[in-house]
Amino acid sequence: MSNRPICNPSEVERLLHHMPTVAAKAENDWARGFAKSITKQARRKDWWPSQKQLPLMRELVTDLFRQSASIDQGGDTDLIES
Repeated sequence: MSNRPICNPSEVERLLHHMPTVAAKAENDWARGFAKSITKQARRKDWWPSQKQLPLMRELVTDLFRQSASIDQGGDTDLIES
């Protein structure tokens, strides 16, 4: 039995696609280093994000789009939380 987190391979591919941009636009060294490390690790055959890495990848990509949306809208954005 595998320890792979449950997720769709296309989601992992999408997250990996955005990791170089996350690294380039990261606001702190930790996020930049994490994104670069994930991008490098993903080159290995049969690599899959761990149960700890996957939620962090999701969060960083979500933050990337929030940051982009905020810039596109001309500044501060109030997010609606339910």
